[in-house]
Amino acid sequence: MTAQPKTRTANEALLQINDLSCHFDVSKPWLNRVLEKEPKRFLTAVDRVSFSINKGETFALVGESGSGKSTIAKLIVDLISPSSGTITFDGQNLAASKGEAFKTLRRRIQMIFQDPFASLNPRWRVGDIIAEPIYAFGLEKDKAKVVKQVEKLLDTVGLAGRDRHKFPHEFSGGQRQRIAIARALSAQPDFLVCDEPTSALDVSVQAQILNLMRDLQDEFGLTYLFISHDLSVVKHMANRIGVLYLGSMVENSPSQELFANPVHPYTRMLLDAIPDHEMSGRKRQPVTGEIPSPIDPPSGCTFHPRCPYANDRCKSERPKLISVRDSLASCFAVEEGRI
Repeated sequence: MTAQPKTRTANEALLQINDLSCHFDVSKPWLNRVLEKEPKRFLTAVDRVSFSINKGETFALVGESGSGKSTIAKLIVDLISPSSGTITFDGQNLAASKGEAFKTLRRRIQMIFQDPFASLNPRWRVGDIIAEPIYAFGLEKDKAKVVKQVEKLLDTVGLAGRDRHKFPHEFSGGQRQRIAIARALSAQPDFLVCDEPTSALDVSVQAQILNLMRDLQDEFGLTYLFISHDLSVVKHMANRIGVLYLGSMVENSPSQELFANPVHPYTRMLLDAIPDHEMSGRKRQPVTGEIPSPIDPPSGCTFHPRCPYANDRCKSERPKLISVRDSLASCFAVEEGRI
């Protein structure tokens, strides 16, 4: 592998997200709307989300299904376009970058998908799958050198160089995810978007993949956006954690602080849902209600229909992120000292 280990720089933002929003048009066809006299309808997948990720750290996004985690991942890697807001990578606006400048930025941002089998072409041999980014970004043209890079990448992720002749179906789920990681590394990236990379794997295999990702981060100075619904995995991987609810960021906190002193009621609900294996006897708040429809979200604070601390202000006004110790949280009950 030609990439050299990089030195981490503390408190230097590699990725900056500002007021990012994404809306999808889910309206009926034009003629139906005219005849039925219905307006256009939009699904709000991401709603004014802001956060930053420093070089060399892991920032995790957590939340229930439908909270907007995967949509943010797709926005960052430019699979879909934002409705508003900016994504700045290493000081450059992704939307404003064109031509070779955008190609360079795109090479530095790679993604590891949730399902390792669906993300690998079943008709291609593993060597061709891993070599594709090398050719696509023009990193190397000599075939013999590319083969050596592919074999070295396979060794790096715990497989054998000779495995490049095999097809994806000849590997287990954990091995396929290692291949997906090798493919991402072949582009020599600085930033990896990991969209629930272990959720489709057995628990024992999950630990192997997570340890591999930690080792690779230390070796190559990688920066991760780690998306997961498993808080135990997030606790093992993340430096900071962002909690999403219905497309909005409700809490942004250092990992240790979030698990020790959660601020937002929704964060507390998520943590209370984790099985208490230590049998501490701590009083727990059961998960209540369901996440509302993003097509017709509640007014004010979108969490208020499920929140035991909600009052009239919560139902009419939208809270803003405020500083609470080392965390940021958007909650009127916290702001007013009712929690």
